[in-house]
Order: sequence, then structure tokens, then C-alpha cells
Amino acid sequence: MKFLDLAKVQIRSGAGGAGCVSFRREKFIEYGGPDGGDGGRGGDVIAEVVDGLNTLIDFRYQQHFFARNGQHGMGSQRTGADGADIVLRVPVGTEILDEDEETVLADLTEVGQRVILAKGGNGGWGNLHFKSATNQAPRRANAGQPGVERTLWLRLKLIADAGLLGLPNAGKSTFLAATSNARPKIADYPFTTLVPNLGVVGVDGAEFVVADIPGLIEGAHEGRGLGDMFLGHVERCAVLLHLIDGTSGDPVGDYRTIIDELAQYGGGLADKPRVTVLNKIDTLDAEERAFLKDEIEAGTGTELMLMSGATGEGVTEVLRALRRQITEDRLRMTPQEDTPWQP
Repeated sequence: MKFLDLAKVQIRSGAGGAGCVSFRREKFIEYGGPDGGDGGRGGDVIAEVVDGLNTLIDFRYQQHFFARNGQHGMGSQRTGADGADIVLRVPVGTEILDEDEETVLADLTEVGQRVILAKGGNGGWGNLHFKSATNQAPRRANAGQPGVERTLWLRLKLIADAGLLGLPNAGKSTFLAATSNARPKIADYPFTTLVPNLGVVGVDGAEFVVADIPGLIEGAHEGRGLGDMFLGHVERCAVLLHLIDGTSGDPVGDYRTIIDELAQYGGGLADKPRVTVLNKIDTLDAEERAFLKDEIEAGTGTELMLMSGATGEGVTEVLRALRRQITEDRLRMTPQEDTPWQP
């Protein structure tokens, strides 16, 4: 399945049906009076969060969503049928933006959440509605209200508890593959990851979701490389896991490059809790590990952990550090088997 996290749609709600002008014409009823019914209400355009979706690819093939119009009123006091609603089924984490791509109309973060994007027009009144003691034969009815037409943007921000950050080839995909059932593409060249990947990671009886996004490079906020188009997928994360390549010639410079890009992007990413890890320590001996750890901690002022995603060394300690940063209400506890009773 292809990944798509931004889509433009054209929506239109249904117009209300017109009211009817009608009079009773029955045998032996001399003064029948008005009996025109009201028009039906137009359908709404609704966005609904459904389970099982993690991309907006469906909106690449259909961009126009028009609800049904309400039926006109009829004689014999018959009200027109309401127009059918139309529902846009979107994944969890979808934002609904106005045409300017800045104004957020709705942020859908839970399965089953629904929001009306365009309300259908009300049906018009028939002439029966205007009957009174002084106007017993009204010959007017209301037209139905028109529908609402608008252009909207759908933007997906994946729901994850922890987000992976780092330069290309920092080992993010290797870490995700080693700790979860996700199978991202892994290779020894930059920009192996082209779309975000999600994996469910477990440690000490708790599970949480980790998001891997394409690597950042210097100038990403200006559109270099893959740019910062995927940083929105870690905006909702409780903690960021910043991986530094242990084989890099300038690990401190690599660290500052990522931090600068987070600050340029905004959205509070630079202020989120972070766990900083020196990856690929399987390529370093004990002396090199100690030297790099002291150098990075002195140059960045942050506590550094050591890990090798390829061999698994230090991975459990990193997962425990991530778990401590994630609030308890976001953790999914693994059900424990009941211990059989013993006398």
C-alpha cells in the first residue's frame, strides 16, 4: 500500500428540497384547504475516524464528495425525503484544514470520532405551514436552503508514543526492525526510508508505538533532502529518540544539525523530552566508546546512552528509558497469565 499523508478534497452538502403549494381536491369536500408538504433536508458531509487505516491513499483516487439533495415536498401533506449523508473515512490522527492549509477545523485522534464538515440545507416549508385564520388559502412556499461547498485539506499525523530522529543511516530502521515486528527497508546508503514506519515495541510487560521517519539533513527546513515534510508525524509523540551514528566523524555536529532542524520546524518539537543514544557501538572498542561518550556529553550538555541496534547491546536499557518518559495512560500493558492456585 502506498503512503499518502496530505490530500485535497472538494465537498458539497445537499440542498434542501423546496416546499410544495397544493390544495385538497376531494369529492364532497368543498373547502379542502392547503396540504402542501415541506421539503426534505439535504445530506451532510461527515468525516469519521475508522480503524485499520494508516494512509490517505484513498483520497488520491476520489477527491469530490457530494451529499444528496433533499426531496421536494408533495401534496397530501407529504414531506420530502431527507438527502443521504456522505462519510469520508479517515485514519486516526487526521487533521482537517481549511483551504488556506493553516486553519485547523478538526483534529481527529480517536476511533469513532465524527465531525460534520458541511451541513445540509434545511427543506423549505410548504403552503400548509402558512395557513392561518386570516390566510386560509396561502399560495406560497419556501425554497430549500442551498448546500455548502468548500475545499479542504486532509493531513495525516501518525499516532505514536515515541519518534525516531537522526541523520540518514543513523540506524533508525535497524532499531525499529530489531525491537518490533515492523520490517522497514534497511540498506547501507542514505535515505533508505522514504515513508514513515510504525512498530509496536514491548518492554517489561508494556507496549508502545514507535514511529520511524526519513532521515533529516542540514537545511531540511528549506526543502533539502526529503525536507521536513514528515516531521509532523512525530509531533504527537511523548518522547523523541535521537540516534547518533557512532561511525560518524563529527557526532557533536550531527547532534546539533538535528536539534537546529527541530527548532526551525517549530511545533514544540525542540522542547519535547528526548533520549539521546550513540548507535552502532558494535564497531567501537571500549576506549573509543568512552571517548565518544565524554566528547558528546561535553559538547551537547545532554546525557548519552550507548546502543547497537544490530547486535541488541543496550537496546533494552534504551527501551526502558523511553518507557519512563511515556505517561502511563499511553502505555498498553501486556495481559499477564493468571498463576494457578496452589495450596
